Amino acid sequence: MAKILVVDDETGMREFLSILLDKEGYEVSLAKNGEEALRQIETTEFDVVITDLKMPRVSGIDVLDKTRATWPETMVIVMTAYSTAETAIAAMKKGAYDYLPKPFKVDEIKVVVEKSLEKRKLLKENLQLKGAIQEKYSFSSIIGKSAAIHKVFDLIARVANTRASVLITGESGTGKELVAKAVHYNSQRKDKPFVVINCGAIPEPLMESELFGHLKGSFTGAGRDHKGLFETAHGGSVFLDEIGELPPTVQVKLLRVLQERQIKPVGGVAERHVDVRIIAATNKVLENEVRNGRFREDLYYRLNVITIHLPPLRERREDILLIARHFLGKLAREMGKSISGFSPEAEAWLRDYRYEGNVRELENIIERAVAFTSDGRVTLDSLPCGLGDHKPPWHELRDGLFLPPAGLDLEALLADIEQSYLKKALERTGGVKTEAAKLLNISFRSIRYKLEKYGINDEEGDADYEA
Repeated sequence: MAKILVVDDETGMREFLSILLDKEGYEVSLAKNGEEALRQIETTEFDVVITDLKMPRVSGIDVLDKTRATWPETMVIVMTAYSTAETAIAAMKKGAYDYLPKPFKVDEIKVVVEKSLEKRKLLKENLQLKGAIQEKYSFSSIIGKSAAIHKVFDLIARVANTRASVLITGESGTGKELVAKAVHYNSQRKDKPFVVINCGAIPEPLMESELFGHLKGSFTGAGRDHKGLFETAHGGSVFLDEIGELPPTVQVKLLRVLQERQIKPVGGVAERHVDVRIIAATNKVLENEVRNGRFREDLYYRLNVITIHLPPLRERREDILLIARHFLGKLAREMGKSISGFSPEAEAWLRDYRYEGNVRELENIIERAVAFTSDGRVTLDSLPCGLGDHKPPWHELRDGLFLPPAGLDLEALLADIEQSYLKKALERTGGVKTEAAKLLNISFRSIRYKLEKYGINDEEGDADYEA
């Protein structure tokens, strides 16, 4: 039942509105003057306040100001027999929902009250939605207890309220977009747009128009003006996912945005100001992209003001079961299943699996496990190792060893490990074999032999010499 406060120094008007609104099913409170209204507003949140504008000592404007300051979501309707354009404008500028000159019709007040309640409902739903979004993308949504993930939490907290550009690095599936949203929704821009742009998903011919907009007639098919994503995000944040895929021609335009906060639509002459924060992410090593001429060095330094690196899941194994249990609870609820947890063998397998697809792969594994589980607990039979389509799990020696129930091919496993470390070292050093050998603490001659042994071709490797 909506609660309405009626404020008027005329007894007849108070009684009339009280009877009318009571018949409509509202809970009505009355105040015979402004002072009494202020006392009630101090202790009670009303859905709607209907106040006379002209009252001695404490006016309707005073009641409006007090209501807006105490209960911002309460709708205020002001009414007066002294209707002028100036008083209406003053009341509306201060936040009144509507303005009614006396005398008014019964149907008119009914409609205004009904519409004000609809607006209040939408406002509250919007605030609840924003609150849910902010909670979803708060630090608590990034699950983990490892030192590596706590370092990520610390960086988000320190950089969220700055204007600095943020570059988020890490392998695919580590949760870079989740971190970008945490940065945005924990900043002062949280009530403004968060616009996601996948730089690898937009065709190059359309990229400039999508980002910066275009004017009508600027190219074939441009039948109207089009606002770009940067203008859409004005006041908020732009998340440039897979920034390493951005074409060179667009890299120049993005550099201009970062330097001058100006954009120029396709076909336009005048530049437009945009206030956006840039958050970028990549699974590439941008230093190597710069070195190989695929990414502008000046743009890289503009983006790389603050770097947040997300380590792969296999490097923070103490987080795996926490994340797995989170996904299990979420997915079991969605599928309407009652699943209490994992068997010890399943936990051991999950803890020791390689996760080349990181958190995204873990979520997929749990989703499939929930689908295959029917006895209230996830066992090995519901995991890939029990479905006959898995590779033997392995991980860094410091994390301990795991022997699957069905055994493993030791020689093949060791060869797999060696090849993976060789490829990872070359990836990190941009194909420079001498530097890769140093990372692995082996000689140049040894790494050259191993690369030939496994047929690993490094297209951008250095010359065949010993450092």
